[in-house]
Amino acid sequence: MGFLGWIVLGLIMGAIGKAVLPGRMTGGWFATLILGVIGAVVGGWIGSIVFDAGLEEFFSLQTWVLAFIGTLVVLLVWGAITGRNKRT
Repeated sequence: MGFLGWIVLGLIMGAIGKAVLPGRMTGGWFATLILGVIGAVVGGWIGSIVFDAGLEEFFSLQTWVLAFIGTLVVLLVWGAITGRNKRT
């Protein structure tokens, strides 16, 4: 998958991750989208280590699932580090 594919997939996953996680994430939409790009890379890395599968094709279900899992992991870690506000 090319560089532009990583960015587009990460931005999409960042937006989905923002909608899925409860509470308010610090940093707003821009930070969440950037964390989505980082999460897509982390998801590919985790997939290549654990499942011997990576992010190979943009329209592969495996790619989207691994990118989503990576994005959730990164967003949860970011929320723990920055002290995400509690849901009210």
